[in-house]
Amino acid sequence: MLHSCLMALRTILTYEDYAALPADGRRYEVHEGELLVTPAPGTRHQEVKANLFDSLRHHVKQHGLGKLFDAPTDCILSETTIVQPDILFVQNDRQTIISRRGVEGAPTLVVEVLSPSTVQIDRGPKAQLYARHGVPYYWVVDPDSLAIDAYVLGEGVYRSAARLEGDQPLALPPFLDLMLDPADLWA
Repeated sequence: MLHSCLMALRTILTYEDYAALPADGRRYEVHEGELLVTPAPGTRHQEVKANLFDSLRHHVKQHGLGKLFDAPTDCILSETTIVQPDILFVQNDRQTIISRRGVEGAPTLVVEVLSPSTVQIDRGPKAQLYARHGVPYYWVVDPDSLAIDAYVLGEGVYRSAARLEGDQPLALPPFLDLMLDPADLWA
């Protein structure tokens, strides 16, 4: 009985609640109304993210494909789901979802770079969250194993599309004309 009473009192956070959180250096997200707090990423995470962002940004700008953002950029998937992916891409035909608040809707691509504190979340609940909200492409970057797993959304779930590992350059969807060079990413 007590358990059901406590469940009835559960607070569902919204974007308004999220926007009122303190700017205290913590990384806040709201997943379907529940607050998630993770520590700031480490230096290896940030270095790999910056290298990947540089490669993607050059390609996106050179070919006029859309807009690329890195964290912290609010990605407002719904009024009760606000995330800050490490990198997100919005292709040209989806530009209307970009607002002053952030990206309001499903971006074309979300990239998460794994940290020790986020491995389980990024590979499990967060991937499911992105799939439920219709993000077409999802990359999981693992700086420890020097690999990127690229997933494509199909019938509501992500399916493995490609894996960049080893020392051979590879193109990952949705950027099939961009050969990502592992030597540049992991340096």
